[in-house]
Amino acid sequence: QVQLVESGGGLVQAGGSLRLSCAASGRTFSSYAMGWFRQAPGKEREFVAAISGNTGSTYYAGSVKGRFAISRDNAKNTVYLQMNSLKPEDTAVYHCAADLNYFVIRSSPASFGPGTQVTVSS
Repeated sequence: QVQLVESGGGLVQAGGSLRLSCAASGRTFSSYAMGWFRQAPGKEREFVAAISGNTGSTYYAGSVKGRFAISRDNAKNTVYLQMNSLKPEDTAVYHCAADLNYFVIRSSPASFGPGTQVTVSS
């Protein structure tokens, strides 16, 4: 099972940008679909974005489409989430996720990282 560690969170003003990174262990990173989820205080964890392992196909939640971009560097075993035009409602702990199935990762991925806090001030 792949191990995941996120970084890049922090405090940013509304309208600003952040880039999150997720480093994955293992020698078969390119086989995994990767994704990002977030969980705000008092709310359930929600899907944000996903990227397939082979073709690089992407999929986004409606709330972030056009503002966030997911990408990956298979040579570095790393997936990124570029977040632009941030809003206070984007405040949450952001978790990286991995699964061998691109369709499963949007709902119930096999692995989650511990998360990184993103706080957007108004």
